[in-house]
Amino acid sequence: MTATGRHFLQIPGPTNTPLAVLAAMAKPTIDHRGPEFQKLAMDVLTRIRPVFGTKNPVIIYPASGTGAWEAALVNVLSPGDKVVMVETGWFATLWNKMASKFGIQTEFIATDWRAGAEAAAIEARLSEDKGHTIKAVCVVHNETSTGCVSDIAAVRAAMDRAGHPALLMVDTISSLASIEYKHDAWGVDVTVAGSQKGLMLPPGLSFNAVSDKAIAAAKANTFPRSFWDWQEMIAINEKGFFPYTPATNMLQGLKVALDMLEEEGLDAVFARHNRAAEATRRAVRHWGFETVCKKPSDYSSSLTAVMLPEGHSADALRKTILERSNMSLGNGLGKLADKVFRIGHLGDFHDLMVTGTLSGVEMGLAAAGIPHNAGGVEVAMRYLNGNH
Repeated sequence: MTATGRHFLQIPGPTNTPLAVLAAMAKPTIDHRGPEFQKLAMDVLTRIRPVFGTKNPVIIYPASGTGAWEAALVNVLSPGDKVVMVETGWFATLWNKMASKFGIQTEFIATDWRAGAEAAAIEARLSEDKGHTIKAVCVVHNETSTGCVSDIAAVRAAMDRAGHPALLMVDTISSLASIEYKHDAWGVDVTVAGSQKGLMLPPGLSFNAVSDKAIAAAKANTFPRSFWDWQEMIAINEKGFFPYTPATNMLQGLKVALDMLEEEGLDAVFARHNRAAEATRRAVRHWGFETVCKKPSDYSSSLTAVMLPEGHSADALRKTILERSNMSLGNGLGKLADKVFRIGHLGDFHDLMVTGTLSGVEMGLAAAGIPHNAGGVEVAMRYLNGNH
């Protein structure tokens, strides 16, 4: 039977795309070599920079976030180079796997997936590297599989204390425009992002924000690349064009998404996400469940990953909720498969969408016969109303 009513897309990305963004994307395609496109490109290439917290170039590719991972690696590293990565979850694991495929030597600092990257562990490893053989440190800012955030400013401070020249590369795919991020102020060299989460677009655009140090490394490295090469992109972007046919209609949508972010103000955007996340965690605690993320300092404002009691299937619960409430929740990934469901609260949403999502979860828990304390939605509503 066809489901009625609005579908609740509450996975941690892709997120709901605002109607204004969809309308902009549905406009007729324009000439990507003409003056109208040049004006559009100059606008979005300029206005995307403050979202990353940078004054330097932000390179935009017609690709998923995985493409931005690859672009980051092949522009600043050479075959055989050594990098340090931190196993904060499934997506950090995939980025590590990609680097290995390119012949990059990866050292993977293990974790239990229940916290962000530990700056002290990175500092200790870099301090041991007296010959500076490690060329980069790669960290996921917000691990989408676990709901844990890494303190990037602390990582940079640790690298500085170690006196190590390695590049700092950061994945912000599920944190950009949702959680405060400062590319320049935190001394990040390459920031990776995608369009389908906090930027409120469908999948299809990816981004590299780059420091002067990263641009210099890209000029010296020996990795073969063509499509992903920053140099040609930066040179022609300065004139308002791309070296190939760009995702024109996606860029039209990006312009409107930037309008929306600017109108609300990034500080207000971050505060909205913080409120939604805290309301969600309060409901989860009331139900009697744990979040994957253990440390309050590492809690994500983009998503909450919820652990079910032993013996209960998270995938079966997600199926029940989809069938009964027409709502999609994120699945557990890697070693968290079928143990965890993930509630996305990022992008285009408001308080009523948060409480509606939590209602769907609570009804699903009851329908699936999973032991829990009823009333989590009321706890969330009291918080959102300021009565906590």
